[in-house]
Amino acid sequence: MKVNSGFQHQENPTNDRSFIKATGGGAYKFSDLFKEKLGISLEKEDEMDCLVTGANFLLKAVNHEAFTYLNGQKEFVQIDHNDLYPYLLVNIGSGVSMIKVDGDGKFERVSGTSVGGGTFWGLGKLLTKCQSFDELLELSQRGNNRVIDMLVGDIYGGMDYSKIGLSSTAIASSFGRAISNSNELHDYKPEDVSRSLLRMISNNIGQISYLNALRFGLKRIFFGGFFTRGHSYTMDTISVAVHFWSKGEAKAMFLRHEGFLGALGAFMSYERHSLGDLMVNQAVQIPVDASSSTDTNYNPLERDLNETESMQCSVYQA
Repeated sequence: MKVNSGFQHQENPTNDRSFIKATGGGAYKFSDLFKEKLGISLEKEDEMDCLVTGANFLLKAVNHEAFTYLNGQKEFVQIDHNDLYPYLLVNIGSGVSMIKVDGDGKFERVSGTSVGGGTFWGLGKLLTKCQSFDELLELSQRGNNRVIDMLVGDIYGGMDYSKIGLSSTAIASSFGRAISNSNELHDYKPEDVSRSLLRMISNNIGQISYLNALRFGLKRIFFGGFFTRGHSYTMDTISVAVHFWSKGEAKAMFLRHEGFLGALGAFMSYERHSLGDLMVNQAVQIPVDASSSTDTNYNPLERDLNETESMQCSVYQA
């Protein structure tokens, strides 16, 4: 669930109503709990509307919002606001939504897959006993997927399959090596299992994303949704998949504020719903942990925040 705060107060106490703008499935799942425990109503905004609104705003308003990441090299992309549309927004949450964006308020969900962040966490929890998404990501950094994945070289005696452009190190079958021996799950290191799982899911997302971009003739593919979390191996795997299937003609682009698209879109809905006359009453400081990325060399907010700083959230009163 993504939320942004806003409060209205009327003189008649029977009409008192505090509300928070919210989007995503949690806005429905936890609506009664917010009302019961906090006396706050959740004003629900459409999830896809909010994702697209947030992405459009960031790509237009934030300098160096988008970047590519391939072979360990991060490069910021200069966005031409006059040539932004159309583009494909790939939002990776529990599942994956692929949205063709044609302009402000103009979009269509054209595809998706149920194999996403929830799959990585769910299977990872079952296979490695990790208790959190970040713990699983951190574990994958120490792993070696070649212990578990079957490579082209395993099939062709260590050689490339050059006729169709496959190197000996390309993955022929994720987890495929496990069928060629008598090992049980406990014989494999959890970090190797995590690495193979992350590689499998990221490759799949990258491939499906490019095929949808190709289907609609889209040049730009932006990835959001807080799945990558600045994790270099995840970004590199998605980028390699897009690069491979497009034969180098397309690039995967990532967003610095990938996990905040929905929340930002929900906040901007105040303006859409004629609440622009709300007056700032006070400001609250919300602590922000910018260290959520498991890659210690990468800060998704690029020095905008550090671990001890906070984001300012405006509280409104009519």
